[in-house]
Amino acid sequence: MVSAVFHSPAEAALATEPKAPARPVAAAQQPANDVSASTSAKADGAKRDAFDWRALFGKVLPPMVGLALLIGVWALLTQKGGAFPTPAATFEAAVKLFAHPFYRNGPNDQGIGWNILNSLERVGVGFGLAAVVGIPLGFVIGRFELLNRMVSPLISLLKPVSPLAWLPIGLLVFKAANPAAIWTIFICSIWPMVINTAVGVQRVPQDYLNVARVLNLSEWKIATRILLPAVMPYLLTGVRLSVGTAWLVIVAAEMLTGGVGIGFWVWDEWNNLNVAHIIIAIFVIGIVGLLLEWVLMAVAKRFEFS
Repeated sequence: MVSAVFHSPAEAALATEPKAPARPVAAAQQPANDVSASTSAKADGAKRDAFDWRALFGKVLPPMVGLALLIGVWALLTQKGGAFPTPAATFEAAVKLFAHPFYRNGPNDQGIGWNILNSLERVGVGFGLAAVVGIPLGFVIGRFELLNRMVSPLISLLKPVSPLAWLPIGLLVFKAANPAAIWTIFICSIWPMVINTAVGVQRVPQDYLNVARVLNLSEWKIATRILLPAVMPYLLTGVRLSVGTAWLVIVAAEMLTGGVGIGFWVWDEWNNLNVAHIIIAIFVIGIVGLLLEWVLMAVAKRFEFS
C-alpha cells in the first residue's frame, strides 16, 4: 500500500532549492594562517630593528685594539725612564693642558685652544681661496682641450714642489708672516682640486654634451646642469685631498713664521724641552685632521648621485 505525502507550495519550493556548499576546511583555517603570517612578519621586523652589536664590535674593537697596542709598546719602551715621557705622564700633562685651553698671558703665551683655532682660520682662508680659483680652473681645463694642453705642463711642473719652498715667495711678496702662511696653503692645496675637477669633466659621457649641443645650451647651463652633477664625486675627492694637504702645510709653515698656531706651539714647546706637550700636539693634529676628513666624507656621501 502506497502512502501519499502532500506538501504545501512553500514546502515544495524549499525542498527543491539547492543546498549551499559546505565551507572548505582550508577557508575555515585561513584566520589562523593570517595570524601565523603576521607573527612571522613581526618577528622579522623585530630582527631588523634589533641593534647589530656584532657590526658595532667589528668597527670599534679593531681600532681600540690597535690603540691599546700602541700605548702598550710606548709604555714598554719608556718604562726605564729617560727624556721620552711615559703614557701616564703624557696623560697627566694633557689633563692639565686641556683644563684651561683658552687662557691668554700675552701674545706668545696662549692656550692650545687658541692655537688650534688660529691654525684652522688660516687653513680656512687659504683653502677657500684655492677652491674659488681651483674649481673653476679645473672646469675650464677639462672643458677645452687647447687650454688643457697649455696648462697641464705647468701643473705637472709646480705640483711636486715642496710646500716650504713657496714660503719665502710669500714672505717676499706680502712682507708679513700670516699672509705668507695663507699663500703657502693656497698654492699647495689648489692642485688636487684643479686636477680632480678637470679629470671629472673629461670623463663626462660625450652623449650628454651632444644633447646639450642639440638643445643649444649655453656654456653656463652646460656647466651647472650637466657637468656639475657628473663631476661632483671627483670634485669632492679633490677637496678632501686639498684639506688634508692644507692641514699638513700649516703646521710646517707656522714653525717657520711664528705667531699663534699649533705649528708654532709645537716649536715653542720644543724650545722649552717639553716633550710631553709635543706628543699631545701630535695627537691633537691627527685628531683634527681626522675630523676634517670625516666631515668631508659625510658631505661627499650627501652629494652622491646614483
